[in-house]
Amino acid sequence: MRQMDVVGVRVEMPSNQPIVLLREVEGERYLPIWIGAVEATAIAFAQQGVVPARPLTHDLLRDVVSSLGHTLSEVRITELTDGVFFAVLAFEGGVEVSARPSDAIALALRTGTPIYGAEAVLEAAGIAVPDEQEDEVEKFRAFLDEISPDDFLGGNAAPEQG
Repeated sequence: MRQMDVVGVRVEMPSNQPIVLLREVEGERYLPIWIGAVEATAIAFAQQGVVPARPLTHDLLRDVVSSLGHTLSEVRITELTDGVFFAVLAFEGGVEVSARPSDAIALALRTGTPIYGAEAVLEAAGIAVPDEQEDEVEKFRAFLDEISPDDFLGGNAAPEQG
């Protein structure tokens, strides 16, 4: 497993499909995962520190887990099968729950939990970006700084693959 950071979310054109982009902490691979608009909004809210007036689903799950006295230890992107990504929520004590990567990432950002990607997933879907291409990544980050979570609402996004 390789530790991953969330670079951000954006809408892929022309399909109008949101993606979340992860990057290896110690490496040069990026992992794009196509997600739903609601999950893109939840991830963007968490990254931007937006606190909604009422808890969103991922906020509710964080609060329930905490209220029950449990801790989310790590999130793992474990598998890629027929273009569909799979993830696991790993709790203390060895309890694991299957999840969509987008939900797992949204929860991880809310709880400060590390995210890991399986080597097989990174080999299959990771994109190596050498240092000389880091310019393009910086442009992507600049785009992310300008985009609002509201940009993900109201679009006709395809069903989530992640």
